Amino acid sequence: MSYEAIFAVLPRGTADSVMNAAKKAGAQGGTIFLARGTGAHEAKTFFGLTVEEAKEILFVLTDKTDTERILQVMIEAGHLQKPGSGIAFVLDVSKTVGLVSRQKGIDHMD
Repeated sequence: MSYEAIFAVLPRGTADSVMNAAKKAGAQGGTIFLARGTGAHEAKTFFGLTVEEAKEILFVLTDKTDTERILQVMIEAGHLQKPGSGIAFVLDVSKTVGLVSRQKGIDHMD
């Protein structure tokens, strides 16, 4: 099997709903990382103190044949077509280790 990794950088508190939508579209699961933005528009001030915007990064490993469908659902669920609501991107995965194939039930390395 060939895999791709979908990454979505989302506002804090939205990754769970995007992940639920991705699962309904066929994703087996994902990982959510907590992060903070460093872009020019991320820092806000509160009583003179700089407060950085909290983010969540959702990582979903998909079979290449499922990536486009799952990505489109994630874009819709996260409203990523709207400016300032986050970004998503896809990377090729050349190797996997320790991943149990749901089709074969065995560990493999691509």
